[in-house]
Amino acid sequence: MVSKQTPLSFTLNSKPVAVGTDAGKRLSTVLREQLGQLDVKIGCNAGDCGACTVLVNGLAVCACLTAASQVFGKQVDTLSGLVASESHTVSLQAAFLRHGAAQCGICTPGMLVSATALLQEQPAPSEQAVKDALGGVLCRCTGYRKIIDAVMDAGGHQAYRHDTAGTVSSRQSVGVSLTRLDGADKMNGVDAFGDDVAPANAKVLRVVRSPFHHATFELGDIVDFVARHDGVDRVLCADDIPGQNRFGIIPGFIDQPVFAEGRVRFRGEAVAAVVGNADVMEALDFDDFPVRWTEQAALMTPAEAQTMDAVQLHAQSDNNLMCCGTVQCGDADAGLENAYVKVSGRFSTGFIEHAYIEPEAGFAQRTGNTVEVHGCTQAAYMDRDSLALILGIDAEAVRIVPSAVGGGFGSKLDLSFQPFIAVAAWLLNTPVRIAYTRRESMQATTKRHPSDMQVSIGVDNTGRLCGCTFEGTFNTGAYASWGPTVANRVPIHASGPYLHAHYRARASGIYTHTAPAGAFRGFGVPQAAIAQESLFDELAMRMKMDRLEFRLLNALDNHQATVTGQVFEQSVGIRACLEGLRAQWRAADKDADAFNRQAIVSHSPWRRGIGIASGWYGCGNTSLSNPSTIKAGIRRDGTLVLHQGAIDLGQGSTTVITQLFADALGVAAKDVTLLGADTGITPDAGKTSASRQTFVSGNAARLAGLALRQEIARQSGYKEIVGIDLSASNITVTSATGERRSIDLADQAALNINDDGYVLMVEESYDPPTSTLDENGQGEPYAIFGYAAQMVVLDVDTQLGLVRLDHFVAAHDVGRAINPLLVEGQIHGGIAQGIGMALMEAFIPGRTENLHDYLIPTIGDVPPIETIIVEVPDPHGPCGAKGLGEHVLIPTAPAILNAIRDASGAVIRNLPATPDKVLAAIHRDVETE
Repeated sequence: MVSKQTPLSFTLNSKPVAVGTDAGKRLSTVLREQLGQLDVKIGCNAGDCGACTVLVNGLAVCACLTAASQVFGKQVDTLSGLVASESHTVSLQAAFLRHGAAQCGICTPGMLVSATALLQEQPAPSEQAVKDALGGVLCRCTGYRKIIDAVMDAGGHQAYRHDTAGTVSSRQSVGVSLTRLDGADKMNGVDAFGDDVAPANAKVLRVVRSPFHHATFELGDIVDFVARHDGVDRVLCADDIPGQNRFGIIPGFIDQPVFAEGRVRFRGEAVAAVVGNADVMEALDFDDFPVRWTEQAALMTPAEAQTMDAVQLHAQSDNNLMCCGTVQCGDADAGLENAYVKVSGRFSTGFIEHAYIEPEAGFAQRTGNTVEVHGCTQAAYMDRDSLALILGIDAEAVRIVPSAVGGGFGSKLDLSFQPFIAVAAWLLNTPVRIAYTRRESMQATTKRHPSDMQVSIGVDNTGRLCGCTFEGTFNTGAYASWGPTVANRVPIHASGPYLHAHYRARASGIYTHTAPAGAFRGFGVPQAAIAQESLFDELAMRMKMDRLEFRLLNALDNHQATVTGQVFEQSVGIRACLEGLRAQWRAADKDADAFNRQAIVSHSPWRRGIGIASGWYGCGNTSLSNPSTIKAGIRRDGTLVLHQGAIDLGQGSTTVITQLFADALGVAAKDVTLLGADTGITPDAGKTSASRQTFVSGNAARLAGLALRQEIARQSGYKEIVGIDLSASNITVTSATGERRSIDLADQAALNINDDGYVLMVEESYDPPTSTLDENGQGEPYAIFGYAAQMVVLDVDTQLGLVRLDHFVAAHDVGRAINPLLVEGQIHGGIAQGIGMALMEAFIPGRTENLHDYLIPTIGDVPPIETIIVEVPDPHGPCGAKGLGEHVLIPTAPAILNAIRDASGAVIRNLPATPDKVLAAIHRDVETE
């Protein structure tokens, strides 16, 4: 055992090292902070996520749970060392790329290290062995199936062999499964995330947060606190904000303070920040921080917040109503009154945590009268503009340099750490860094909106919809965040992708003393789909109709009006999705009957059921301007550069946007040099949310490619060109008649080189055509909808309430699959999050503030997924493409609930469907019978 501060010696990646450290310090901290092994990622510091997995004498361990003293004299291998010395790791990396087994990449080092240990012991493991070996590493993006396939492929199982359909050298870009252009850095663990980018001399900032859901407070003698702690430079509070102490998303709802002013409205809200030297801040105990709390009664639910005597969270919001949205057409009440069959139900969902594996992190530094903020974000320009108001400076004086983002799913659209470090760096004129703890991340950042929904739907005697009402109350938490977007998007989507002549939907956002609820993959639409699709099953059963055929009977089609009166002439794809499931649906129905007959004979408690659900989603902002701008240029040495500002969270926008640009220009993707999101060098490609990047930024990229091609044609003197070849200082152009001509870039540069260093340059923008909605929600809110239908086969233990997923079949209309491999990855990842929503995930403020108590799906929870890519092109989409990311999650939970009912009779209307709820519902059904 090594004593405290005794030099620690061990072998790291085949090289002897010696460091002085505390014996009890985490190995992960020693590796990252003292030895520079940033391929070891930190997701939780509790052994829950496995991102920090390393090998110690060949055994996979969590470095965050391993004391430094435990590796004295031992061999420690991180991913970078294994890449250099271990053939299994190299073959795994290649397989991960082929299968698309890495998305954001934050968990990838842990996955590769764990898989390497497995292959060292079992060169050809079974699928179950892979699940067992990788079960301690969490992934929130991929849905795990691609990871299993990649490890099995690397283990020599021919059935899992996958050859990527295209290469970056191919001139065919659209429709080709190119491997990720940013994949190599993910495979090597050198993708720099928010906690990987700070300079060594950066000060560390820690935030003082409220332990109460609602309280008043007073700060004491801060000057004395600083004086008593050597190495502490400053304490910041509301009085130190140079500009406005407010931030938010939607104009008119900018209501969240950087630092609370005398009152906190949710547990985890910031009241102050302490800045100091890294070693001091790591050990600093906040028990003696001068703040006096007075706890107040907390309103935790909308029902509590709307009682007669409830305290008002915000003066401008009577009865704590943030806002509401409405869509209505026809006469819904009359339609329901005249219905042949009517069903109604009340449904509820709770808070759901984003649970990305990378906690919020970054650093800021001031240079003269400008400030740079580096770190994880989904919205660089939105961050820039908000920070400028907080700092009281021009937007041009703020530069946002996004790091790699280890998952986002909506929460990293909001400001979190950025204001704290920006203000600190601005005032102290020194670099300042921060990395949220997992507890801090889960306390302080946004969640999926809890919902309480009352829905009624009726049909006529043919089974066609004749009336529908939806009333939804959404808990928006202490501050607005994206609440107004949820309130306005839900009424549009609560109809599902179906034809309604008589419809009324209303959604309200209510303030409470909980963490702000914000954007989370669907903006409230997944909650609404649970209610609508569950009642559709009831209607089909009451009408004695097949549940798939009932949906097809009512499915929206071309030339038919949506509930907002919008008519699409050629791009409605829901029928194609449902029809794509027909064969599997019929086969699954027969299989379930056979399974259940055998279960009865063998006295097994397990029963098999099948479930189906549909979904649709409007891509981009609701009835608002939503532009993206892309810039490209050619340098005098022939380098083709794409300024691509769309932030890639793992969904693959970097690759897809490059494919669209290269296809339009007529070159191979390998010919494109990428400059990623950075407000200093890339124009505004808009936020990464609402499934907009492929559609909106993809269109801008395609326009840029066409414009550059046109400029090259003009320079060559040809009216039409069919080929472009780039080489050093030269562009060779082939005309439509086969003639070839060269453009000498070096000669051009003498006269035409611009301030950006380009001989030729273009900049193009695209903004989807939409219209505002009237008082009844009528208008054209989105230029494009994407469509989805999913079915699931599962088993229910009728004695214990356990649910065992067998497999999914997912049909998704993406318009045009620009990269089919990435499409499959998004479908897998969305279904995995839908599984969590349906069966296990429940964030309880003050109780589930870690990844041990808050459960998300692991590698053993996601069954096989069959993907059916449907392509119904949209005239507005680049090459016909539609968005996908949000759409996938929408049908998953209702399909699962419908399958549980089919298997066991259990009707679940409050999520998640945990075993106790399923069992109670089974007993209720038995009692009813």
